Amino acid sequence: KLNIQIFKILKFDKVYITPGQTFFGVLKYALFILFSSTFNKELIIHVHGNHLGSEFKLLKGIKKFIFRCLISMFDKGIVLSKSLVSNLTPFLSKELIFILPNFAEEKLYAEDVEVSSKELRIIYISNLMSEKGIFFLLDSLLELKKQNIPYRARIAGDIDKKFEKDILRRLKELPNVTYLNIVKGLEKKKVLDWGNIFILPTFYKMEGQPISILEAMASKNLIITTEHAGIPDIIKNGVNGFFVAKKSSTSITKRLLHLSENKDVITNIANRNKTYFLSNFSVDKFKDRFLKILSFKI
Repeated sequence: KLNIQIFKILKFDKVYITPGQTFFGVLKYALFILFSSTFNKELIIHVHGNHLGSEFKLLKGIKKFIFRCLISMFDKGIVLSKSLVSNLTPFLSKELIFILPNFAEEKLYAEDVEVSSKELRIIYISNLMSEKGIFFLLDSLLELKKQNIPYRARIAGDIDKKFEKDILRRLKELPNVTYLNIVKGLEKKKVLDWGNIFILPTFYKMEGQPISILEAMASKNLIITTEHAGIPDIIKNGVNGFFVAKKSSTSITKRLLHLSENKDVITNIANRNKTYFLSNFSVDKFKDRFLKILSFKI
């Protein structure tokens, strides 16, 4: 069904593709890439994660050859941040690789919401999967409960079926945690506006630059996350929030204990993050950068 659309390419000068980061994720667009190249259309690849380069290194033989050939046909490449440029350097020269950070929807930051720091209001919005660090977060929240540290938490996202029973069991042990399932639109905005601390202790291999972090900053939340993939390009430790060690509930707990005793830090960073977001990750900023990339003459 996808390949039936191939002749639409003839109407346009530029072809923009956001493939998956695996061999088959790229192969899916093979006919579009070959067809565009044959008819001298400008090909632009936009990589939304940090796994494409790793996938190339893992491939062997004919698969590696096909992978290299297809991606090398692109005229321009786009990555989310500076740390992710190496995903495209095996295929394109550096001057043809552009940085285009993600953005958050305007409705998330159109209104100015006052930050409440009377208590720790912790939010997690992402898939509930092991590599996103959900188990380490839940272990940390359990430790806060044991130490009688007052907090409330709201967790949202689709649960990985492999770990569903374990995750639901742990959530039952945490009376101050509300699981909201998948949230979208106004429901997501309400969660983000309610919170003051956003936690994503990710070590996910496909991670690039999580939009959820940008959404949280737009909604005046302090960020607790890991130095993983392109995250250090958008988050500065002690400025936008704090980095914690990967796969460490202890590291998360220590940071939350510190914030429970220094709530003014939450207010200061949360307010700063809204200003920082507007200067760098608004829809208008994205549009301006994207149009400059499209118009750049090779």
